Amino acid sequence: MISEQPVPREVKAVDTASLLALEERAYELRLNSRLDPALLRAHAAPGGTHYLWPALWNSLSHRPDIPRQLRCELLIALRTGEHVVGWLDVLPDDFAPLPRVTSRAEGREVARLLGHVPSVREWLLREDPGRA
Repeated sequence: MISEQPVPREVKAVDTASLLALEERAYELRLNSRLDPALLRAHAAPGGTHYLWPALWNSLSHRPDIPRQLRCELLIALRTGEHVVGWLDVLPDDFAPLPRVTSRAEGREVARLLGHVPSVREWLLREDPGRA
């Protein structure tokens, strides 16, 4: 049964172009957890690697035409060399083909960063207090 399907236990690594495509799709579908693609274009490291770590399944009960999504913690590499964390809802068909993190060391580093870097909102407040 689909409601009993576990959350995937894999971290995905994406380049900036792929992250922008995922954010634009979430934005177009008006999914709950997403960032403004313009914000990412302005601040994400062009050659950076960003990470998606699934946390839970999310459904839009008021929009049955939209399949349920994976709500993922999102670790974003910024142009400044810093990292920030946010959330992104991703459709399963978009999540599945993304490249997996296969190195235990890389996975541990992603987990460490997710627990220690500022959120996108915290970072925005620090960088431009009037923007967030």
